[in-house]
Amino acid sequence: MAQRDWALVGAPNARDLGGLPAAGGRRVRVGRLIRTPALGRLTDEDLPVLGKLAPACVVDLRDASEQDVAPPDRLVGDPRVVHLPVHDPAHPVFTYVSAVLLGHDLGAYDELAAEGTPAAMAAIYRWFVTGESARAGFGAAVRLAARERNLPLLFHCSAGKDRTGWLAVVLLTALGVDDAAIRDDYLRHNELTVSLREVLLDAMTRRQPDLDPAAVRPVLEVRPEYLDAAYDEVLRVHGSFGAYLRDGLGVTDELIEDLRDTLLE
Repeated sequence: MAQRDWALVGAPNARDLGGLPAAGGRRVRVGRLIRTPALGRLTDEDLPVLGKLAPACVVDLRDASEQDVAPPDRLVGDPRVVHLPVHDPAHPVFTYVSAVLLGHDLGAYDELAAEGTPAAMAAIYRWFVTGESARAGFGAAVRLAARERNLPLLFHCSAGKDRTGWLAVVLLTALGVDDAAIRDDYLRHNELTVSLREVLLDAMTRRQPDLDPAAVRPVLEVRPEYLDAAYDEVLRVHGSFGAYLRDGLGVTDELIEDLRDTLLE
């Protein structure tokens, strides 16, 4: 079986989308589409592994404000780096996730905690479908993935689970991967980051004893209802995923054919 998980200590949820069954009895090519969290926490031991992946293009979905407070990505070689910020300052979940990962004070997010973090996460996923920068960023990323010169393509946000997760959904759906396999890949984040989540929660509660872990955990996880919120928004606004690709992201039938020619075996 092809290797799909990459042993990156600083990016435990990094994985290859290759090997998944797709349209016409074909499969996604291994080593072409790699999803990760931000690469600033890679260890020295991780760098040779990244070197074997040898991404030609790295897509960073973070906003400049997120990049500024995070360690710079550690890269190997000279990949093309493309910033496609999928971000809305009206949704504090983006900066909240970064604050959690970086161990910053969470006192500024009391309003988010009061709203309920699961509800806030679902709102973010609905915004992925309709937000202006979301549509622009995800559409541009699909166009990059359709060009052989950009492969292997590595894409990430901060935690590598929400924006990265939805971009993976978009790409895999365009490639004709079935919904169950797409959902399984999306939910694998939880399995791959069990230890990391517990370390983060323990460190946060020691720093802030009054912090409610129940308010933080939903931001560190992916959940079926988050993905369903985005799917429901696709149907509400566009009627079908195909129409969302075409009208929401500008992904034409011709581009889908190019994507499949490039990424399927």
